[in-house]
Amino acid sequence: MNRSALLRRPPLLQAAVVVLLTSAFMLPAARAQAAENAATEQATASPAPLTKGEIKAQREFKMLDFNKDGKLSRTEVALFPRLSAAFDEADTDKDGYVSYAEVQAFAVKYRAERDKAKAKARAEEAKAAEHAAAAPAARDKKEGEGSKD
Repeated sequence: MNRSALLRRPPLLQAAVVVLLTSAFMLPAARAQAAENAATEQATASPAPLTKGEIKAQREFKMLDFNKDGKLSRTEVALFPRLSAAFDEADTDKDGYVSYAEVQAFAVKYRAERDKAKAKARAEEAKAAEHAAAAPAARDKKEGEGSKD
C-alpha cells in the first residue's frame, strides 16, 4: 500500500489511530506485564476482565491492522509520525511488525520514562522556587551587613 493510498483514509480512522496511541501509552504497567505473561504462558485460567482503556486500545489496534494479520507493519502506521518514529523501539523482536503485546510493553516503558521526566521537572521547579525564595533573604542579609560598616 503506497503512502498516497494511506493518506486517503477517512478522517475517522485517522482520529481512531490517534486515540489508539493515546490509549496505548496510558495502559498500566501491571496490565501490560500480565498480558505479556499470559501470551507467553497461555494460561488456562480465565483472564481478569479488561479495563475500558484496554478494550479501546485493542479495538483501535484492530482498526489499524488493515490486513487483519494481528500485527502492525510499518506501512500500516506510516500515517502517524509518532507511531512511525517509535516503531523500531516497539518492535522488540525485530521481526518488522509490532504485535499488541509489544505495543503494551512499549506503553509501559514510555509511561515510565514520561513519569520520570515529569518528576525531574517537578524537582527542578521546586529547586528553582526554593532558590528564588532564598535569594531575597540572602540579598537583604548582605545589605544589612553592609550598612553596619
